[in-house]
Amino acid sequence: MRQLSLADISIILVEPSDTQRKIIIKKLADENVLHVEAVGTVAEAVIAIKNNPPDLIVSAMYFEDGTGQHILKQVKTNPDLAKVPFMLVSSENRPHKLEEFKQSGVAAILPKPFSTQNLTNALYASLDLINADEIELELFDVAEVRVLLVDDSKMARNHIRRVLNSLGLQKIMEAENGAEALTLLKDHMFDLVFTDYNMPEMDGRELSEFIRFNPDTAHIPIIMVTSESSKSLHMANIHQTGINALCNKPFELAEVRKMIINLLGH
Repeated sequence: MRQLSLADISIILVEPSDTQRKIIIKKLADENVLHVEAVGTVAEAVIAIKNNPPDLIVSAMYFEDGTGQHILKQVKTNPDLAKVPFMLVSSENRPHKLEEFKQSGVAAILPKPFSTQNLTNALYASLDLINADEIELELFDVAEVRVLLVDDSKMARNHIRRVLNSLGLQKIMEAENGAEALTLLKDHMFDLVFTDYNMPEMDGRELSEFIRFNPDTAHIPIIMVTSESSKSLHMANIHQTGINALCNKPFELAEVRKMIINLLGH
């Protein structure tokens, strides 16, 4: 399949401010992104996305008729659109507000105002999702790798599953929390565990400790995916639980690819 460049991709930009739309369009043009359709409301965005599905959606958070979360849910719950990367551009910095987007599977979150480097990084992270190629592993047939995916957010699981599928991993079982994951681990063999950190009943830290200290599962590589800052109190000494890699939400596909190759490739 032909790899797209930034010059090839089409974007729907959803921004309520005329001035901000012009600024963002100019910055996108500076990055050689020229195919941009701009709208100003949630309702207009839903129609535009349905009528002309883009390669990437770039959206603000707040509108008179709703929020960017409404647009994101419309996209992620539509099987024909769910793979379209979503980039949030917002001056919002309250963690609980951004958490909704992180859990829903955004490709990137840009601050407002954002720097040229911010935009470049976000665009290429999104382009990686669009152009995802199957991983080649020396010791495994990637399609036969058995993955346990653990996250209490269905939207987050759906996003991670799509990313893993795009890399060629097809055998994925899901659990909503650590307790449910332990039940699956008793009855099934796995080659890799992806787990969220914050979950009810049993969180990712406790699950990782159970996996690592059980002789039957101690060998399984664990990638923890979290929206927590690596510098937060909760994440202090997290590697002592036995996880092999820590991946932030939103995560970059290139980072996930590298982690999987490092853990399973040799």
